Amino acid sequence: MAKNSDNVASEGASQKKRGLFSRKPKAEKKNKEPGRLKQMAQVFQMTRRNDPMVVWWMLLAGLGVVAIGLLIGILINNWITMLLISIPLGLLAAIFILSRRAEKAAFSQLEGRPGAAGAAMSVLRRGWILKDEPVAANRHQDLLFMAVGRAGVVLVTEGPNGRVRELVTAERKRIGRVLPNVPISVINAGSDENQTPLHEVGKKMKKLPKQLSKLEVNAVDKRLTTLSINRLPIPKGIDPNKVRPSRRAMRGR
Repeated sequence: MAKNSDNVASEGASQKKRGLFSRKPKAEKKNKEPGRLKQMAQVFQMTRRNDPMVVWWMLLAGLGVVAIGLLIGILINNWITMLLISIPLGLLAAIFILSRRAEKAAFSQLEGRPGAAGAAMSVLRRGWILKDEPVAANRHQDLLFMAVGRAGVVLVTEGPNGRVRELVTAERKRIGRVLPNVPISVINAGSDENQTPLHEVGKKMKKLPKQLSKLEVNAVDKRLTTLSINRLPIPKGIDPNKVRPSRRAMRGR
């Protein structure tokens, strides 16, 4: 009996040992992020499809910087050094042009899509509290988005100016009842006359004068969140996150 028990124990130990060493290594992640060069190539192809002139603008910027550097080098009788310095600067200038044109190309793809105005706000970073869903809508599917920051409350409209005016007026009154001293700014996003293009919405919001402290921004957001609890729900399916442009594409990396 002792021998049998020893055999069983040895077999069990050997099985555990085989199981321990027979484990397969963890599979590598299949969905690895592309490298920098591949990202740049993807951004360039996307931008070129929407803006064929980007190649010429990049060449003009890059060669222009190199030409200026070479000219300075000739004047100071040290053109080799200046050429070595100006070549990487020319590449940086070309990449900068690509990033700016890529931003416009990314926003041009959002034109006419529901939630485009909300996506235009999504490029803002620290200092802003953005509402993911529109705060108001009408039967024409015109939308009103909101953000809270140091500039106060910012309302961004999506739709013809004449139709969204009622949405803005109603929202101003609603906010004014609980936050009478908070400044409210309105930006009409779109491509029509007297509207702000999508790629300039974030820039325009950043230029608004700062009138609130960080603590006041949080307090205003809490009051607005409490106020929105009793609001009628907005129809589902309008999610600016689904049409949000790639920040890497707009930065060119």
